[in-house]
Amino acid sequence: MDLTAHGGGRTATASAPLVVKPWIPAAILFAATATFAIGSTWDIQWHADVGPDTFFTLPHLFIYASAAVAGFTGLAVILHTTAAGRAGREVDPALGGPGIGVFGRTFTAPLGYLVAALGAASFLLYGLWDLWWHSLYGFDAVIDSPPHIGLFLSSTVISVGTVIVFAAARGQRWGEIGALVSLAHLLTSSTVTALAVQRLSQGTVRWTVAVTAFMAILLLIAGAAFRRGGATGVAVFASAIQGVFWWFAPWAARAYADVVGLPLREHIRSIPTTPALIPFCLIPVGIVLDLLLRRTTAPARLLPLLAGAIGGAIIAVLSFEQNTLIYDAHWPLSSIVTGTTIAGAVLGALGGFLGHRFGAMLRLTAPAPEVHA
Repeated sequence: MDLTAHGGGRTATASAPLVVKPWIPAAILFAATATFAIGSTWDIQWHADVGPDTFFTLPHLFIYASAAVAGFTGLAVILHTTAAGRAGREVDPALGGPGIGVFGRTFTAPLGYLVAALGAASFLLYGLWDLWWHSLYGFDAVIDSPPHIGLFLSSTVISVGTVIVFAAARGQRWGEIGALVSLAHLLTSSTVTALAVQRLSQGTVRWTVAVTAFMAILLLIAGAAFRRGGATGVAVFASAIQGVFWWFAPWAARAYADVVGLPLREHIRSIPTTPALIPFCLIPVGIVLDLLLRRTTAPARLLPLLAGAIGGAIIAVLSFEQNTLIYDAHWPLSSIVTGTTIAGAVLGALGGFLGHRFGAMLRLTAPAPEVHA
């Protein structure tokens, strides 16, 4: 059978390596991000239900394995596309998006895998910092330590690369669905990063709530800009992820504590720490965003800002009711509710603007459907 492909004026013969199916490395990359979600959710719950930990724990193994898998996957695809280009073979444009020349075009890196590989490299550097942090201070008592925030930011970069990888194949069903699921995963995991500003929440604004609203709106509207009904789709997938981890987190912490022979904290309520950070109202907010972006008569360039502001305000004000349901907390002073809602609306508007641009960029990674349309 003649396996020929044309590119660069030369022809590859049947002896050339087989072309990589785009969905295979995409699935591996998504599995890596899912592994990080499992490890980080498990680790955060461990801090809440058991206490401090060392560097060498099973949840940490999941976390660092995820970065290793993502990094090697990105490197393998980059080397594959580079070799294909030098041999004059065409590369499927669904394999990670447009090629980017690296080091003076020494390498040709698909955009999505380049972003993921850079995130993995950054993750390694922050991992070394975390190892030094543990060697200096011993047990890790808090989740929002500087190296931990750096690790979460690096994981966010890997997840952004994963979204781009799937978006590049939006002409195929697996690519379109994978992009929405990856956006949902990015939304659920990014709420942890908001903990970086929790020490600022001493005045009339709960900044963790406002930043959570910003990131949620950004990714929901990115989904809406990527495809019709995308905000609702992202919200549904994110809520499903939240539901799975709501069960998994307390169970994993308790089971691992039993294995290693450590007791749980006294009087714990086993509240799922990470899932509790994710807004409960994502699905109705996603529906509202899709309706606003499709039906309102406001100027098109103002739609994302208007929708983002409304969605951010909804997430912010309902966060206090969510705390009441989960922690039996009381609503704070009206000045705090007002200040946080305004901050959520302002950051939500910014998230709407950036999310719309991000969603439009995702569409451009796979221009073929637009051309045929």
